[in-house]
Amino acid sequence: MKGDQADQSFIMHLPEDCLFFIFEKIDSSVDRESFGLTCHRLLHIQNLSRKSLEFGGLFSRYNPSLSKTTSDADSFILDKLIKRFKQLELLSLCGCINLLDSGLSQLQNYGSKLKSLYLDCCFKVTDTGLASVAIGCQNLSFISLYRCSISDNGLELLAKSCLFLKDLNLEWCSLITDSGISYITNNCHELRAVKITHCEEIKGVGFEGCSQTLACLEADFCKLEPEGILGILSGGGLEYLNVSSLSWCIRGDGLRAIGGGFGKNLRILNFRLCRTVGDETIMEISKGCPLLKEWNLSLCTEIRLSGWESIGINCRNLERLHVSGCRHLCDRGLLALRNGCERLSVIYITRCQKVSSLAITLFKIARWDVDMKLEEVMCIMPKHFF
Repeated sequence: MKGDQADQSFIMHLPEDCLFFIFEKIDSSVDRESFGLTCHRLLHIQNLSRKSLEFGGLFSRYNPSLSKTTSDADSFILDKLIKRFKQLELLSLCGCINLLDSGLSQLQNYGSKLKSLYLDCCFKVTDTGLASVAIGCQNLSFISLYRCSISDNGLELLAKSCLFLKDLNLEWCSLITDSGISYITNNCHELRAVKITHCEEIKGVGFEGCSQTLACLEADFCKLEPEGILGILSGGGLEYLNVSSLSWCIRGDGLRAIGGGFGKNLRILNFRLCRTVGDETIMEISKGCPLLKEWNLSLCTEIRLSGWESIGINCRNLERLHVSGCRHLCDRGLLALRNGCERLSVIYITRCQKVSSLAITLFKIARWDVDMKLEEVMCIMPKHFF
């Protein structure tokens, strides 16, 4: 008994930085979890050492008859956890479908260290909850608001407080307009990547004057306008752009601006399902984007021979090309690609009815170094974004 008391007395007299050092040297996850069971002081050290917390699965249940009770319980549990783990740098609440704005209120007091916050499918989180994030999490660099019920007002609060924001996911945030985007672009000068997929109220003009640091934009299924394309490109630093599935909302020549100079740093373009894109657009972009390495043109059904010839002549750095479902790609078009695009390593080609088996065989013989894949790929965003 006396030995145990002596050990506890010894621990109580060690400075906190020594205890932190001891904890950091523990490699085993089991031992780390057991560390705090020794005494209250070591539990305190363990709590302060925790940098990430993910518990979305706990909140994924949904029962309409218990909705209010469940929401109150969710907010109560989160409140306790945020108070306990005061040094969190990453917090994931993905799937917390019953979480209310009040559940985020403690972030005003304990969110100063937070750098990454995931609120995906937190359907009941509104501008009020985002205000708590803006007040308490001013060092935030990443936030995902997928399917949250936020508006331009919430983005304004976030933009004016979280000046170091780099990555922003607004996918399926249907209330956001270009006004909200302009708050972000005007205040967050380190912005690196943005997702606005299925944000139908965004036309693109809100990106006008964006920082040169903006390198990635996911804008598929959006109703972008030609002026919006110019706004998106205005920073001049864009490397990856996804504007797929625009066939029903933008004129084909609206994308020509990409080849007009502002898109000169583009490495990857996704035009999948842009059915109105024609040869003139393709020719302009192939000449104006010399660094292009990957181009998804699958189901771009209006590209004809002159477009394919322009790609073959001008896209000298192109490594991966997607042409599946391009109904006007013919043997002569494939020949143009074969004779050009000297750095091509992969071509995704299927459902091209005007391309004969002989043309494919000749392509394989002449360009044995190119992998012809009979498949279609939809997502080509580099993994280092999001």
